[in-house]
Amino acid sequence: MLASYVPDRANFRSTLEQYSQQWQERVSDEQQAALVSLLKNETLAKQLAKAWLGSEFIFHCCRDQPALLFELLDSDELQQSWSRATFTQQLQKYAQSVEKDSELDRVLRQFRRRAMIRIVWRDLNQLASLEETTADMSALAESCTQLALEFHYRALVKRFGLPIGEESGQVQSLVVLGMGKLGARELNVSSDIDLIFSYPESGETQHRHIEVGGRSKKTTSNQEFFNRLGQKIIKSLDAQTVDGFVFRVDMRLRPYGESGSLVMNFGSMEEYYQTQGREWERYAMIKARVIAEGGPLAECLQEEPEQEQTAGEELMELLRPFSYRRYIDFSAIDALRDMKRMINREVHRKGINSDVKLGFGGIREVEFVVQVFQLIRGGRDQRLQERRVLKLLPLLQGDGYLPEGAGDRLADAYRLLRHVEHAIQGHQDKQTQALPMDVDDLERLAWVLNYSGWDALSEDLQQHREQVNAEFQAVIAEPEDDAKEDDEAEAFLPLWLDELDSAAAIELLEQRGYQQADKLLQQLRDLRQSRAVLAMQSEGRNRLDKFMPRLLHTLSLGRNPNEDIAETLSRVLGLVSSVARRTIYLVLLTENPVALAQLVRLCAASPWIADQLSKHPALLDELLDHRSLYSPPSRQELADQLRQECLRIEWDDLEEYMEALRYFRMANVLRIAACEVTDAMPLMKVSDHLTDIAELLLEEVIELAWQQMVTRHGRPRNLDGDIVERPEFLVLGYGKVGGIELGHSSDLDLVFIHGGAAGQSTSGRDDSGERSLDNLIFYTRMAQKMIHIMNTQTVSGQLYEVDMRLRPNGNSGMLVTTIGAFDQYLQEEAWTWEKQALVRARAIAGHPELAMQFDRVRQNILCQPRDLAALREDVVQMREKMRKHLATQGSEGEKALRFDIKQDVGGIVDIEFMVQYGVLAWAHEQPSLAQWTDNIRILGCLEQTGYLSAEDTAQLIEAYKAYRSAGHRLALQRQKSVLHGNTDFQAERQTVQRLWQRFMQLPE
Repeated sequence: MLASYVPDRANFRSTLEQYSQQWQERVSDEQQAALVSLLKNETLAKQLAKAWLGSEFIFHCCRDQPALLFELLDSDELQQSWSRATFTQQLQKYAQSVEKDSELDRVLRQFRRRAMIRIVWRDLNQLASLEETTADMSALAESCTQLALEFHYRALVKRFGLPIGEESGQVQSLVVLGMGKLGARELNVSSDIDLIFSYPESGETQHRHIEVGGRSKKTTSNQEFFNRLGQKIIKSLDAQTVDGFVFRVDMRLRPYGESGSLVMNFGSMEEYYQTQGREWERYAMIKARVIAEGGPLAECLQEEPEQEQTAGEELMELLRPFSYRRYIDFSAIDALRDMKRMINREVHRKGINSDVKLGFGGIREVEFVVQVFQLIRGGRDQRLQERRVLKLLPLLQGDGYLPEGAGDRLADAYRLLRHVEHAIQGHQDKQTQALPMDVDDLERLAWVLNYSGWDALSEDLQQHREQVNAEFQAVIAEPEDDAKEDDEAEAFLPLWLDELDSAAAIELLEQRGYQQADKLLQQLRDLRQSRAVLAMQSEGRNRLDKFMPRLLHTLSLGRNPNEDIAETLSRVLGLVSSVARRTIYLVLLTENPVALAQLVRLCAASPWIADQLSKHPALLDELLDHRSLYSPPSRQELADQLRQECLRIEWDDLEEYMEALRYFRMANVLRIAACEVTDAMPLMKVSDHLTDIAELLLEEVIELAWQQMVTRHGRPRNLDGDIVERPEFLVLGYGKVGGIELGHSSDLDLVFIHGGAAGQSTSGRDDSGERSLDNLIFYTRMAQKMIHIMNTQTVSGQLYEVDMRLRPNGNSGMLVTTIGAFDQYLQEEAWTWEKQALVRARAIAGHPELAMQFDRVRQNILCQPRDLAALREDVVQMREKMRKHLATQGSEGEKALRFDIKQDVGGIVDIEFMVQYGVLAWAHEQPSLAQWTDNIRILGCLEQTGYLSAEDTAQLIEAYKAYRSAGHRLALQRQKSVLHGNTDFQAERQTVQRLWQRFMQLPE
């Protein structure tokens, strides 16, 4: 029926024949006859053929609902352009009789399906321009959001009354900001929508019309009213039902992200962006636009004085100074470079160079070119505050911001990239920008876009992407030195290619200052003859041949006289072998001398770092900027970076989320290690940074596990039966993480606490009651998921190894416990060693109220009076038991030649046990002893309270720091924390032993 209207290539005709067969099997004879009659119109027949072949989504909708196709064809909607008002009018017709939430949800989804068929049909058949298609998608999102807002506002007013401003006394409305492409009216055909909710003033709701003698009605705060309204809007748009969904809603761009309130008042919004807003949030706010607003009922508005400006206009006026500075702001370039670098890492990590949005020369690069000028000059030139890319490019070119012709080239490329994006997404109504892998799908894509074949489209696409990247590099790329080709590096090429005889090769190496020339030559021969190199394709081998001379030259520069060059080369060559199949990393190092120099420096300093880079070569990106490499971000900057990394990942994409968390940890731990081996950071700061990384990741793991559980089982309920919006869950850190003393490879000793109401259960999937769980089971499974997220070995390894054995009753105990049960266990059942462990325990992530409850429990337990003789006996016995099993064994002579920094007599554990004994023994007299969890500050408290002299305290702190520093240094050299010989730390060991004897009142 339709196959004759498509070319006879790939699987086009067979696919349409299959579709026609499926259609005929579903429809009645009358419907089939009606379609045949309609298709006598050849134009319409060609459009249907293109729509079905170009979009499985359209075909499946038509096949499953034949009546819908006939309605669309009869109404002529497919041939008409719609205005924003038309979308609203059409949707209101559908929603006239809606009274229940379920009815609204069904109407929204049915209207979305109809509108999407129309939009994709017109796009595939070139009946609509790019601008019309994106405007239609944006109008669809706006009208659906507005309808959901109005419906749920009315329902909440009936229940709680009207929200009234505390200062103005006026009825308050909700303002919905559309971010990203929705804000710019550039929404693609299968996009999620990024929203932010806000309202003008705090206050309380009021029932303005109450019958005389009637019962008083329930009221609530404006914050709670609009929070409930926001939740209901999201559910109406985002929830997956039998009718599908309307739009996937992403709220993570709001202030504080997932940890922030769902809705904020204008004052809080303004304060956040002016005091805490990040550079990337400036970038996001450029496209912000009010896409839905209101709520007050018409009869209520009649009672209100007329406003000079709407609430949405007021909010945008408040936020504008955040994005657009009054001065010319070149700092935006660095911020956008950082964002692009982060995106590039994601592209490399996920292997998505074919992505027409994020990949090389993609849509994002065009947007960045435009937005860098907006951020720099938009405060001075209000014309640049336009949100749409295709409106801005001619302006930038006309005013000389872009070279003559550059704006035209970028506009042409942008149109092609967006058309390709729409053709990819419209095929199955999926949010993806990756070019298909299947050959037939590539041919279908080319045909949809009116190309003769994939080769022609590919060539055109590549040409446009190269032009985009060239303009991007010209505007935003890192400045590069104009240094000439390094002839000295090229001198090593014959050596690498084995074109020199042995004598000449040795002479070259010695002239360049190399020692052990024979050993180096053998290493190079081994690499050339290795299976990894012999199996290289020609392109990869060419890249290696360009890289090796630069590596050899870099090794010859500025060496430490004590450095073993052969060992350093061996470590770097381990990396070379590991990337033999991914030689793009060699290109990165070849073209970035700074990164290569940092690689050599760090590999020389630490085999641990060399191993990390070999196992995870994506980390090489971190070497590109030596300033950031040796200047680790603050905790707030880390939190901001983690939030950005995770914003682009859907909650249900657990695998990708886990990889992102692992990369975040590896990249930032690498920075810390780089600082440590180059003496750019003291020991205490190293542990502080490593602990910050762990705590931030744990917060994100809690959120990820919570979102995964809520999707399946709904949210827990409290004792009143109300749904709990945030997880009542606390993570306690013991040991090194509790004591803020994490090392580079430390595991995490954790205990989980929950505050779920006993006897209550979750709301079920989509709050339907389906798959509801008891609160305890919910939090237990959430804890199991957290452990899975952290412990699982992925291609990037573990996030952390988690040890849960310190929880009440150890491995036989409940995985998650309540704060009451935790307190009872410590009071009635805990052993002395468990109370010693409590000294180093603290809340490190999770619910603030539970954290305060834990602090009270900890303080109470540690400050109880104890029998000192019994306490000493328990502590000493436990220490002797540990020495028997963990310390150096053998004769006294053998023990004298080996020193386990942690476990041997006079080592770290002796100091830790003295500290723990001091807290348990005297905190009932001096509660300040229980304030801290790290040994250094507790030792200081023992001095301040008179239990240790200033001299003894100083000696213990000095020994403790020296031991820990040595342990860190050995770990970065991939060595155990055991020293050989009888000279290391003799004085420190004797001091610790002497004080241990005195502290524990043991005979000398």
